[in-house]
Parts: sequence; structure tokens; C-alpha cells
Amino acid sequence: MTKAELEGTARQWQEIVRAKTQEISHLQVARARADSTASGEQLAAIVALVEERARLLERFALVIDSLERKGGDPDLVAELRAYRKAILFEETSQASFKALAGSFLEWLGRADGGIALLIRIAIAGLALLAIIFVARLLRSVARLWIGHATQLSKLLQGFIVAVLYWVFIIIGLAIVLSSVDVDITPMFAVIGGASFILAFAFQDTLGNLASGLMIMINQPFDEGDFIEVGGVGGTVRKVTMVGTTVATPDNRIVVVPNKNVWGNVIVNASASDTRRVDLVFSASYDDPIQTVLKVISEQVIAHPKVLSNPPPEIRPSELGTSAVQFVCRPWVQAADYWDVHCDLTQTVKEAFDDNGLSMPYPQQDVHVKSMSSAGSATPL
Repeated sequence: MTKAELEGTARQWQEIVRAKTQEISHLQVARARADSTASGEQLAAIVALVEERARLLERFALVIDSLERKGGDPDLVAELRAYRKAILFEETSQASFKALAGSFLEWLGRADGGIALLIRIAIAGLALLAIIFVARLLRSVARLWIGHATQLSKLLQGFIVAVLYWVFIIIGLAIVLSSVDVDITPMFAVIGGASFILAFAFQDTLGNLASGLMIMINQPFDEGDFIEVGGVGGTVRKVTMVGTTVATPDNRIVVVPNKNVWGNVIVNASASDTRRVDLVFSASYDDPIQTVLKVISEQVIAHPKVLSNPPPEIRPSELGTSAVQFVCRPWVQAADYWDVHCDLTQTVKEAFDDNGLSMPYPQQDVHVKSMSSAGSATPL
């Protein structure tokens, strides 16, 4: 229908609704003057007329919506909508409780009323369950598919899977709401307007969000890596959009905000396959240096987890106040770092004891001299 035809149709429906409203008004006046028996019969008639007018109002509203979409006169559209709202308001304000209850019960039993609403709710509920089921299935398939992309970190893989999951659910919800005649356009408008307020209210959260995206894109570490950041050292459990969860060696769970992670120096001990173990051993000045080097070398070479390439570095590094310091720097697989560190500390100490070598405590020799009468110094 054209815009002009819709304007004429809207006026016709307005007259139909007005006529039905007058009929209801006349019946209500007659009921007010009648006795109680006739009043009960007239109440049922009024309820039936009100339900009939409700169906007419629904069709009237459809015509008004069509006229508005076709670009009809805004003043006419506003006038028609105001007339419809006035009828509904007047009916609700003046109707008795029995009339309202009767209308409600009548509406519940109508195929285009309560029954239709229940059917829509049931369809929406089933659709929502189906969306969740399909979203979880999609998440599982996406996780398996992305798992073959070895160039992506586990953290980025998890983020992509989560994004796909929630995007699918949001789109599905929008489709379900549209199917039950819920206008979702105002929802997007509200979200758009509220985004500016939320941006100021959640500045720290948005900073953590941006830092989390930078962590996942640049991949300074991955799930399972041992890192040191922000004064915390431990194994990365997971990274969410706001924080990084780290398990310390004593099994404490620490959540570090992502902006503190990305804004600090990140030390990733698991980034390389191999790692150097730095040990320092002390030997007495009375122990031959070659013997000490030989004992330490034997223990390092004998350890099965020490790598031969690159070769370990063992040499004297410092002449301390009470001992000669020897550095021992073998290379191991990153996962074997602490095993080798602890094992060599024990075996070298035991080898020193077996070979008569000592690891002296800090000490200081004090030499006292006395002055003779001739002025010469004589040691005591």
C-alpha cells in the first residue's frame, strides 16, 4: 500500500476502534444502573467487547507502524499513537478489578494472546538451549582446529576460541529476540550511549584488557612457562582479559593485573630449550686449584642431565677474603634446571669431603707485632 492509502486505512481503523469504545462505554453505563444479576451478565459482555477491541487495537497498531515505516506524516502518526494509548490508559484506570481480571483470563485463553506468548517463550527457551549447545560444540571444534596451528600460543588459542564462543551466543540471542518480536535496536542504542560512561568508570579494567590483548598477540610467554614479573615468579596458569594467573613454586596462586605484567620487565625462564646453571663453590687457599677444578669437573661430567654441547665452564673467578671462588656453569634442558642445580650442590660438597678439600667459613688472620727497645718489630 502507498503512503496515502495507509493514511486512509489508519483513519478507518481509528473510527472502528472509536465505535467499539463507544459501545463499551454505553454498556458500562447500563451496567452501573442495572441490578446485581444483570450487572454480572453485562460484565461478561463488557469483557468480551474489551477483548474484541484489544484485537482491533493490535491491528490498528500494525497499520500505524506500517504508516511510519512508509514515511507518513509524523504528526498524524503521533496523533494516532496518542489516541491508542489514551484508550488503553482510560480503560485501565476506570475498569474494575473484576473486569481487569476477566480480561486477563480471557487473554490467557486466546490463541493469539496468552497461548501465543507461552508458545513464544517455549520457542525462545528451546532456541536458547540449542544456541548454547551449538556454541559449546563450535568451541570444541574450534579448539581442535586451532590446536593444529602450532605458531599460535596456547593463550592466543584460548582467546580466539572464547571470542568465537561468545560472538556466536550474542548473534544467536539477537536472532532469538527478533523471532519473538523484541526490538533489539534500542538495546544497541543504550549500549552505545553507556559505553562512554563505562569507558571512564572502568579505565583500569580497559587498561588491563588492552594489556591482555598485547600479551596474547606479542606472546612474551605461554601457558606453562616459568616467568618473573612484577616481583612474582612462578608458572603461568592462564591469562584472562584482566589478569595473569601465576602459580608460585610453593603453590600459591597469584593474579597479577595485565597492565602490571605488560608494563614491567618480563623474565621468561622457559622461552629457550636450554638454560645455564650458575653455581659458585669456595675452596681453601691451602687446596690446589687444579685439584679443585678436577673434582668439580668430574661431578659435572658425571651428571646425566648436563649437556655436553655447549661445554660446561669451570674456572676460578675470585680470590676472596677467606677462600678462592670457583664458578661452575653447566648447560641443561630448561626443565632440568632445578634438578641439576640441587644435585651438583650436593655431589660437589660430598666430593670435596672425600678428597680432603674444604669450603672454609669466612675468616681473617690477625698478625700481632711487638716493638723492642731498639725500635725493631718482633712478631709474637
